[in-house]
Amino acid sequence: MTERPTGAFAALGAFTVRHRWAVLIAYGVVLAAFGILGAGVFGSLKSEGFLDPGSDSSRAATALEEQFGVRAPAVVLIVRTPQEVDDPASVTSAAGLESALAELDGVAQVQSYWSLGRAAQLRGIDGHTAQVIVTADEQADPRAVARQVSEQFIGTRDGMTVYGYGGPLIGQAFNDTITSDIAKAESVAIPLTVILLLFVFGSVVSGGLPFLVAAASILGSFFVIWLVSQLTDVSIFALNLITGLGLALGIDYALLAINRFREELARGSDTPTAVITTVATAGRTVFVSGITVAITLASMVCFPQYFLKSFAYAGICVSLFAVVGSLTALPAMLAILGPRVNRLRVRRGDLAPKDDGTWARVARFVMRRPWPVLVAVIAGLLLIAAPAVTAVFGLVDDRALPQDQPVSVAGQVLREQFPGYQSSPYTIVLRSPESSAAVESYASTLSLLPDVASVTTPTSVVVDGTVVAPNLMPATYTAPDAVRLSVVSEVEPLDAAGSALVSALRATPAPAAQVLVGGVAAAFTDATAGIAGQAWIVALWIGLATLVILFLYTGSALLPIKAVLLNLLSLSATLGALVWVFQGHHLTWLTGDYVDTGRVDISTVALIAVVAFALSMDYELFLLSRIKEEHDAGRSTADAVAFGLQRTGRIITAAALLIAVVFAAFLTSGTTNIKQLGFGVTFAILLDATIVRGLLVPAFMRIAGRWNWWAPTPLARLHAQVGLRES
Repeated sequence: MTERPTGAFAALGAFTVRHRWAVLIAYGVVLAAFGILGAGVFGSLKSEGFLDPGSDSSRAATALEEQFGVRAPAVVLIVRTPQEVDDPASVTSAAGLESALAELDGVAQVQSYWSLGRAAQLRGIDGHTAQVIVTADEQADPRAVARQVSEQFIGTRDGMTVYGYGGPLIGQAFNDTITSDIAKAESVAIPLTVILLLFVFGSVVSGGLPFLVAAASILGSFFVIWLVSQLTDVSIFALNLITGLGLALGIDYALLAINRFREELARGSDTPTAVITTVATAGRTVFVSGITVAITLASMVCFPQYFLKSFAYAGICVSLFAVVGSLTALPAMLAILGPRVNRLRVRRGDLAPKDDGTWARVARFVMRRPWPVLVAVIAGLLLIAAPAVTAVFGLVDDRALPQDQPVSVAGQVLREQFPGYQSSPYTIVLRSPESSAAVESYASTLSLLPDVASVTTPTSVVVDGTVVAPNLMPATYTAPDAVRLSVVSEVEPLDAAGSALVSALRATPAPAAQVLVGGVAAAFTDATAGIAGQAWIVALWIGLATLVILFLYTGSALLPIKAVLLNLLSLSATLGALVWVFQGHHLTWLTGDYVDTGRVDISTVALIAVVAFALSMDYELFLLSRIKEEHDAGRSTADAVAFGLQRTGRIITAAALLIAVVFAAFLTSGTTNIKQLGFGVTFAILLDATIVRGLLVPAFMRIAGRWNWWAPTPLARLHAQVGLRES
């Protein structure tokens, strides 16, 4: 009988073996509680969170509401009339609509083309379309008001066609679409995953074990995220990561553990010894991997938007619960099953890992000619990465929703009929202005900027440096010690031209102690800048964490640096592919149709990068742990690499394929950013699990030779004291 290992993880394995039934029962009870309590998460999450709450544009929005009494509309209705909008019949129908809207609970004000004296900016270019703006009172929830308006007025009314638009309706549409998308993705991914699990694990019994771990990840995370949502805002998009990453890590960790368990049984170990050895070796790797994934995903708390912070909360929960399930319920079940883990086989042959095979042959082939392989593969990845230099980043808007969504249809009508973007002005708040004359002069200067159509001041409307009309609503433009200006442009506020105009407005000297530029374009510009500005902190966080953890695990100074560099190369290729597909609008047969905005969502790119890096570290630890184990046992570096890749290559590629199915199912989503997430993560993990682990790692380690295991004397002493060793 094989000698049992010792150490903390071996002790945990021994405890689990002795109390296997108690562990499983306790696990089941806790999961049931998580499932019941966590069910409330679906109603407590939000669809916003893309904007930077600390930016100038956010401060301008706050000032607009608190100082000037101007609130963002709860709903913007676009009304299409059978006759022209000035026809008496249209006027009568519109008056009835406005009266009915004003009677709704929570509605503070209803303004329209008609009630504002035939305001030209609220009249569509076809003469049959006009806007009605509904504002909620201070005590009402704009989302509740928007929901009432949507349910009662959107559609056909008195011969008019009424479309609904606005932030609350867009948010609700994202909520509804994502909730339905999760169900759709799971209906595709789970059956395919089950089939692949049966083939990869080789038996019905072992193929079901990943769900034991995934259940803890998903249900436990739902519960914790529900708790977090009671304390702070959490994005509904986090649910996609919970389900996708929960299944991914469940598959990864179960595959690693079951493979090692079968290996120990094949060596002649009895079931208790095999379980203890599995926990002491594969379990330690799972623990380090889970901590690494959690630390990597936690880096997203550095971003200012709660959309991205939500993924940090979700990622930490998913990875830690996956570790708990892998170190408790999974070994307990293996202790109960023993050799019966291979029952109900679906493929022939010995299910225990082999010492020699395809991956060992690939490793030896690469190590016989490491330089040509290294140069060729790097050149190929750089070629794939090339489109990344043309990347145009932005944020999602209503165009990310399915084109048949009512709010998307409304957005399209709004763009077609109101190309001047009067409903999306640039707001400028001037605090402690010098004088009224100075403000008017400043407005005249702004009106001469390229792409500026008009500037409204507290007293006038200025076009091309000339006053063309008085301001019809001066009261809302003046506050104690502050005034505001409204700048209208004819460029799409969410495109690059909108961001350029924001920069131009901010660069123009203003006669005030403080200048705040707000509005939709400024908010999106600041959100993009907020992500880009924090990216270096996130990258530093992840890089340092990777270097420290891999050093503590391997004792090498070189291998952690290699891991970071190869992951960066892989991520660069992923970004290049993402830009080519979504910014270039290619492969629509794979991604499904969507509105081409000519840019990629920067929030999704940040998420893909962090998630892909975390999963890459998963595979890196799987491979390096086995290579190091064999090297420490006396094998040469070349033999250790070949044996380690043979033992883990199948695990890594099988896990990557299964995870790819989970994330590729996101391509069925109706929202463009979720499509981007599905494609990006799928591409990254398949690339990493095949090309990077199968070719670049063996080539690099063959070239480095004995330097793979080198560390400066002080670091070697440090590792001897605090290193993470196998038993």
